[in-house]
Amino acid sequence: MRVVATTTDPVRLTFLRALLADAGIDSIVLDAHISAVEGGIGAFPRRLAVIPDDEARARDVLREAGEAAV
Repeated sequence: MRVVATTTDPVRLTFLRALLADAGIDSIVLDAHISAVEGGIGAFPRRLAVIPDDEARARDVLREAGEAAV
């Protein structure tokens, strides 16, 4: 898996996942459980990852939407 974005904002994370899904790119959220355990203080950002074959296209989709990628 390749990380294409990190965020502590759950709304932004949902938006980024929707952008990728609309482009036909599957994604997975890493660190979702630790982020929930820490109580929402933002100490542990969630990472959005895609398979290596989709990384370049995912970065292009995020960049075209004005979302800075990792």
